[in-house]
Amino acid sequence: MAQMTDMGERRFGRVNWLGTATLAEREVRRFMAVWAQTLMAPLVTGALFLVIFTIAIGPGRGDVMGVRFIEFLAPGILMMTVIQNAFGNTSSSLAGAKIMGNIVDTLMPPLSPGEMLAGYLAGGIARGLFVGTAILALMVLALGMGVAHPVWLLVFVVLGSTLLGALGMMAGILANKFDQLAAITNFFITPLSFLSGTFYSIEAVPPVMQTVLHVNPMFYLIDGVRYGILGVSDSSPWLGLVICIVSTAAVCALVWRWLRMGYRLKS
Repeated sequence: MAQMTDMGERRFGRVNWLGTATLAEREVRRFMAVWAQTLMAPLVTGALFLVIFTIAIGPGRGDVMGVRFIEFLAPGILMMTVIQNAFGNTSSSLAGAKIMGNIVDTLMPPLSPGEMLAGYLAGGIARGLFVGTAILALMVLALGMGVAHPVWLLVFVVLGSTLLGALGMMAGILANKFDQLAAITNFFITPLSFLSGTFYSIEAVPPVMQTVLHVNPMFYLIDGVRYGILGVSDSSPWLGLVICIVSTAAVCALVWRWLRMGYRLKS
């Protein structure tokens, strides 16, 4: 009788908090188990970007938007690393489960599409925050940088992790092989993150490129983080916030629908 009552409560809209938290914990434990690859490697890569650009063009480059070039560069590298890791966490988890045949372990428990979405995204957000915090600490200690607007910084990092985590779920659902997932990463996610204002101000590119950047949500994510750390940006942080929220909601809604349909998961 107790079991029937529980199932009845679950059916009439009760959230399966335990199941959602368990899925989220599994996703966090998954990337923490290989922390040298998932946390330390991005930190080393980010540090190398800073060192290489500083040595190559930093000393001869003037200020950008009123700040030193290395300080302008650092927030872009932080956000680029965050979104790449959030995407990698959810995409590899879903694609790996499909390819190895254990996706059924996630589909069979009484989890609604929204609960599955929340559980996977929690792992991507956690990894993004871990990586972002480590790179921010490196920036503060090595470059002596501060944070102009901490709340804006946190909001855009969480939004970026959520948006790219949802895009990672889309990639994981679509990919049936690891090479397909690698193709999505190499030909879409990496170019978008590199060409979204990470290494330059929008004022430095031709007008056509500026138009393209203005419709790219990743540009607003990077620009928003730059505003949070430096207090300067190419566009209004409020405009970026609205565009990023709308983009995130749209992608999450599509992923929710795919999970509800079992699209490319149950066949």
